[in-house]
Amino acid sequence: MTDRDREGARRFSGRTALATFAAVTALAAAGVWFSQAADRASAVDAAPKTSAVRDVKGSAKATGGLPGVRDCGFGEPEIKPKVITLTCADAAMVATGITWERYGAAEAEGKGVVQVEKAAAGAGTDAGFPATFRLYGAKTVDGARAFTGLEVTYEGSTPLGDSTEMYNLA
Repeated sequence: MTDRDREGARRFSGRTALATFAAVTALAAAGVWFSQAADRASAVDAAPKTSAVRDVKGSAKATGGLPGVRDCGFGEPEIKPKVITLTCADAAMVATGITWERYGAAEAEGKGVVQVEKAAAGAGTDAGFPATFRLYGAKTVDGARAFTGLEVTYEGSTPLGDSTEMYNLA
């Protein structure tokens, strides 16, 4: 083998090693991304809303001209929802068991519990905080009437230290 052939073989070997390294790196990055996606999916599944919410979601579609609530700003508005997701990025805080004392065209008021996943609560267990919920800011969104704001007022202890929190529902 000549010097020229050896240099070509080394160059080929270097390119092959570089290509192999790039392929392995890309596959590893994809594997990490997909594994994190699975973690995100399981985190959402583990959120307090998963088991109880699936049964009540979609049972109260918008009717009669009253505004509804769009879960995380998507889908058809629901009239008098029993569950409202508060932190849409991770579903770690969910208003549940809501009973509406007043539900009108401009405003609605009810009571329920804010369920907080243990990681968001900073505790070893999931936690629930009794609260009053006020829907406001009704307007037409994507062709349907929907409330665009939610005020949560806690009755006693709070998950984040504030006695009142505001959420954008649009």
